[in-house]
Amino acid sequence: MRHQLGYDDIKAAAERIAGHVRPVAVAPAEGHGRADDAGDAKGAELWLALEHLQHTGSFKARGAQNFLRAHREAGTLPDAGVTIASGGNAGLACAWAALRQGVRATVFLPANAPQVKIARLRSYGADVRLVGTEYAEALAACEEFAASSGALASHAYDHPLIAAGAGTLMEEIHARVPGLDTVLVAVGGGGLFAGVATAARQHGIRAVAVEPEHSRALHAALAAGRPVDVTVDSVAADSLGARRATALAVDAARPEGDAGGARSVLVPDEAIVRARRELWEDRRILVEHGAATALAALLTDDGTGSPDGTYGYRPADGEKVCVVLCGANTDPATLSTSPAPH
Repeated sequence: MRHQLGYDDIKAAAERIAGHVRPVAVAPAEGHGRADDAGDAKGAELWLALEHLQHTGSFKARGAQNFLRAHREAGTLPDAGVTIASGGNAGLACAWAALRQGVRATVFLPANAPQVKIARLRSYGADVRLVGTEYAEALAACEEFAASSGALASHAYDHPLIAAGAGTLMEEIHARVPGLDTVLVAVGGGGLFAGVATAARQHGIRAVAVEPEHSRALHAALAAGRPVDVTVDSVAADSLGARRATALAVDAARPEGDAGGARSVLVPDEAIVRARRELWEDRRILVEHGAATALAALLTDDGTGSPDGTYGYRPADGEKVCVVLCGANTDPATLSTSPAPH
C-alpha cells in the first residue's frame, strides 16, 4: 500500500461520492459555552462542522462510499463481499455502504463496543462478530477471515481510499467558511486527519490533530518519526482507541512549506467530558466523546513547557477556526454517567 495521499485523490473521491453522502452543515459558534471564559478562544471566530449528522452518524460514511464505489468501478468487488474491523463507526459506515450497493458485509469489533453501535450494525444487515477487547484483536480476526473467505478487506482508517473519502469533508468546509484559518480534528487512527490535512494544505488552512492524552497514536508517531504502538486509556477510546496511527496521517502532519501547516495537540479526558456536556447543555448537540475531543482543545490550557507535549489549542485574535464534530453514535445516558471533570 502506498503511504502518500494527494489532493487529486480528494478531488476524485468528491466526484465519486457526490450525491451519495450528506453535504456537511456548518454553524457559527460565537461565544460557545465557557470557552471565552477560559480565554482559549477569546477573540477568535468559531464555527462547528456538524458532520455528526452524516449518514450512519459519522464522517466514516464518506470513506466507505469512496472505497466500495472505487472497487465497484474497477470490477474488484468479490462475491464474498466486504469485511472490516472497527470500533463501531467505520463498521457502521461499511455496512451501510455495502447495503446501498447490494454487497455482503462482515464486521469485526471488540466485544466492549457500545451496544448502540452493535444494534445499528445489525440493522444494516451486517454479519457482526465480536472479538477481544481491543481494536487490534478484532483486526487480526478480520484479516484471517478475509484470507480464508476471499472477502474484500476494508480498514477503519489505514487506506488511501478511506482517507481520501474523509478528506472530502474539508472541501465542503472550505466552500462554506470563506477565509478559514484553522480546522480542529479529533484523531484516533488518523484517517480523517490524513484526508482533512491533505485538503487543508491545498487551501492554506492549518489542520490541528487533537488526541486524548492517554490515546495518542499520532502524537507518538510524530515524535518517533514513524507509526508506533501506544497504550490506550481514554473516555473516548471507543472511537479514538487505535493503538497505531496510519502512515498517511504521519505524512500529512509533517510541515510542508508555508501552506497551512499542521499541529498535533493533546487534551485530558476531563476536557473531553466537559466539551461534550457543554455541546449538549448550550446547544442541544449530542456527540460521542471522540467528536467532543476536537472542541476540548479550546477548553484546555496550552501547557507550554510541558515535557509531555503541547496541550490544547489557543487561537489568535481574529483567527477563524472550525471544529469538526465527527460522530454521534453514543448513548445519551452517558451524559450523566461520564466521569465528572475536575
